[in-house]
Amino acid sequence: MSVKAIQIRAHGGPEQMQLVDVEVGNPGAGEIRIRHQASGLNFIDVYQRTGLYQLNLPHTLGMEGAGVVEAVGEGVTHLKAGDRAAYASNPPGSYSQARVMPAKNVVKLPDGIAFETGAAMMLKGLTAQYLLKKTLPVEGLQKGDHVLFHAAAGGVGLIACQWAKALGLQLIGTAGGAAKCALAKEHGAAHVIDYTKEDFVARVKEITGGKGVKVVYDSIGKDTFEGSLSCLRPFGLLASFGNASGPVAPFAPGILGPKGSLYLTRATLFTHIATREATQAMADDLFAVVLSGAVKIRIDQRYPMAEVAQAHRDLEARKTTGSTVLMP
Repeated sequence: MSVKAIQIRAHGGPEQMQLVDVEVGNPGAGEIRIRHQASGLNFIDVYQRTGLYQLNLPHTLGMEGAGVVEAVGEGVTHLKAGDRAAYASNPPGSYSQARVMPAKNVVKLPDGIAFETGAAMMLKGLTAQYLLKKTLPVEGLQKGDHVLFHAAAGGVGLIACQWAKALGLQLIGTAGGAAKCALAKEHGAAHVIDYTKEDFVARVKEITGGKGVKVVYDSIGKDTFEGSLSCLRPFGLLASFGNASGPVAPFAPGILGPKGSLYLTRATLFTHIATREATQAMADDLFAVVLSGAVKIRIDQRYPMAEVAQAHRDLEARKTTGSTVLMP
């Protein structure tokens, strides 16, 4: 059958994304076919579009979505036709009305969670889960500890603000402008720093009484890397998980010693959800915290799929807050 999808045939700007007709067949072994009700927008989509993360071309973009399972292939036992489902998954392909995809990262979507919410929360929520629950400093995190989270008013950030509060952590969030700082504060950040007006390193030191934080969660990259290291206390961890301002330049590992025997990791979601069992366990944790009301998924932007270029422009210009979804 033929469906509409957003493809790129060359890496580059938003104009490279084209609405095209693609053929979608039946799922093979270990696959499903899903009819999307909504698809999520993420910064990784921008990295793939520009070529920072290379794709084999032509390629349909999009890493998360939610919809109804239409068919399942041989060997798929955790899903059946008619199931409500959601996912964050490789390879990309969620910018489409329907697709055939690997089943291992697709999970049943609880009845209490709407399709739009599912599409907005899977990649971002699972990212927040592995950061706060699995990407931990060597000394661990205890209730009352300070953590620094950049881009706290974004899709991942607003989830992390709420989840950190539920875990008893004191999250210090950075954001650009008073409105975004207020949003992060409203969602549970203990402290907020407007990086357009304040030196975030100085403010972190002030907030923590000069000690610094045990961990920095940094999706910004080049612009914040050195400052993030300077915010850490001895044996602290810099968890880099994105490159919104560009990739970090090469550096000498020796700089980590004088700053306090620091740790550095470049974490990715897809290492954490490499198996169906791991995906299901993390999704169960995410669904539980959302259904409890401790974490609310904020969708601030909705675009028709045909207007995806504008959605990317707004995301890159940092005009968006919370989560963004595309409607097929």
